[in-house]
Amino acid sequence: MSSQDIPEENLPAEQEAARGAVSIADEKDPFADPGLPPHEHRIQDIDERAAKRSERVVAFLFTVSMLATVAFIAAYVAIPSDKSIFVFPIGHLSALNFALGLTLAVALFCIGAGAVHWARTLMSDVEIADERHPIEAEPEVRAKVHADFKQGAKESALGRRKLIRNTMFGALTLVPLSGLVLLRDLGPLPGTSLRHTLWAKGKLLVNMNTNEPLRPSDVQVGSLTFAKPTGLEETDEEFQTEIAKAALMIVRLQPDNIKDKRELEWSHEGIVAYSKICTHVGCPISLYEQQTHHVLCPCHQSTFDLSDGARVIFGPAGHALPQLRIGVNDEGYLQALGDFEEPVGPAFWERG
Repeated sequence: MSSQDIPEENLPAEQEAARGAVSIADEKDPFADPGLPPHEHRIQDIDERAAKRSERVVAFLFTVSMLATVAFIAAYVAIPSDKSIFVFPIGHLSALNFALGLTLAVALFCIGAGAVHWARTLMSDVEIADERHPIEAEPEVRAKVHADFKQGAKESALGRRKLIRNTMFGALTLVPLSGLVLLRDLGPLPGTSLRHTLWAKGKLLVNMNTNEPLRPSDVQVGSLTFAKPTGLEETDEEFQTEIAKAALMIVRLQPDNIKDKRELEWSHEGIVAYSKICTHVGCPISLYEQQTHHVLCPCHQSTFDLSDGARVIFGPAGHALPQLRIGVNDEGYLQALGDFEEPVGPAFWERG
């Protein structure tokens, strides 16, 4: 390309007049600084009406972001998780996932688009050349950074463009709510469900192996029997959830060997019923030492003394196993006299 093909304003001479002196390439300096082209003002810089239009566009994008965030939350609450829709050409999709993805994408896109349009049309676009400086932050450098920051804040017109400022703050405030709502998918709120099991007064103790109600004669000294509450069947949809709290282990001791007074009162003829769920991390306890009356959790070796209120005598478990108060009904079957008086399994944040 010859010099005749270059616009006059981009020629070194014209640039020198517009920007100041520039270096001319020669044999000693073949890569001379060509300088910067003259700054061209945007329509928004010289026409306040155009600036107002750009301001309204940015505010509109931020407002759409706010509405999309509200729509995200409304879709999460209102649309059933099993509802599906047909979207051409993709096919059948989950209505909830489609709505959440679409509204969240619009909310984030509008914030980004609004910020870009704001920067390109209303913020200062003057190019400033700055010399390289040492990496260390000298006092003069810090002062310059502070001055540049203040100058940038002033040129952004954030204080003067109140419509943009307010709508931007609104959009940025509402968008994080999408993440908070998604935390709801971690599972249903537990409420008081962790404090209660299926055990209640009159519930029969059913042998887990035979699926038959237990009589006192069915439990021999030195034996370990696992039980569940009557009415809970393996075919039930919530079986795993409920048995994880209601699983019971039954041991018969000689009444003279029971050291804890309350344990003796809550037993029946030396038959004691304790939660099978370890209080460390919830593993099922299955190992019983007949001579010592100790039960051992196979996961981390927490050991409990069933002759002394199932207190912890070894291992990382934090507290004793909860005991279930039992008795015998009119038909001679072992029954619960209520629910556990404390939550079963590991300690949790609601434990009182």
